[in-house]
Amino acid sequence: MTDPATPSAQPTSVVRPEYADGTKVTHREVAANGARFHIAEAGDGPLVMLVHGFPQFWWTWRHQLGALADAGFRAVAMDLRGVGGSDRTPRGYDPANLALDITGVIRSLGEPDAALVGHDLGGYLAWTAAVMRPKLVRRLAVASMPHPRRWRSAMLADVRQSAASSHIWGFQRPWIPERQLTADDGELVGRLIREWSGPQPPEDEALETYRRAMCIPSTAHCSVEPYRWLVRSMARPDGIQFYRRMKRPVRVPTLHLHGSLDPVMRTRSAAGSGEYVEAPYRWRLFDGLGHFPHEEDPVAFSTELVNWLKDPEPDR
Repeated sequence: MTDPATPSAQPTSVVRPEYADGTKVTHREVAANGARFHIAEAGDGPLVMLVHGFPQFWWTWRHQLGALADAGFRAVAMDLRGVGGSDRTPRGYDPANLALDITGVIRSLGEPDAALVGHDLGGYLAWTAAVMRPKLVRRLAVASMPHPRRWRSAMLADVRQSAASSHIWGFQRPWIPERQLTADDGELVGRLIREWSGPQPPEDEALETYRRAMCIPSTAHCSVEPYRWLVRSMARPDGIQFYRRMKRPVRVPTLHLHGSLDPVMRTRSAAGSGEYVEAPYRWRLFDGLGHFPHEEDPVAFSTELVNWLKDPEPDR
């Protein structure tokens, strides 16, 4: 019998959905940081690593994979530990270890470094990886997520931000969030994505794909574990040490992307993250978009990202 924690046990049709735009995507598994990770890649050239957020998996970057490949990049979208086609391990869901998963995959791909692009939780981890392994991150692009220290201060000091992220507080309960995420074939996943989007949410087919992926055994539990760490560690020594470590500045060019209608992460919370960047920092606010700008308006998002990646001297 196949261990359900292994990628090969996950339904291929769910974690490797068909592409509608004809982009040639290669799927494989790579070993890194004590686990195996599923990746989807397209194109050749300098590596651009794409990291998804909650409640999604690599497929959230389906539009950007093709755009980056067409622009001359090797685009790789990975499934985080516990999600999609990657290993579901019993431990290892703190941000430091998850960031080492990402940089470990970069090394396993045989690349000296990567432009790291992260959304939501993936953005939090991208900020973390740029601090922890600066030699492996040549550029950083983050969507819908402030710097970890900004996130922490906003969650503790801003009542509106705390209310906007009420799902994170709800994740602290044992077992109930997992049951809610998988009930009625993942109905809550589709509802959250619709509620967190602007006027143009991802298409119904995409929502159905995310619902099915969340219902793969153990995925819901692994998806909420990072958020449990983020809250429960705030007053613990390991959390204090982590946030102290994140005082180190990011020293690579950084692009910060945000939707003006994001109901989950307030613009006020995200803005100001540039104080932790000692390199060219560019803030880009997308009018009329919500928490998923890369899916709500993929052309605008991809154009902004590609132009910035190709800019040899991104301005501050």
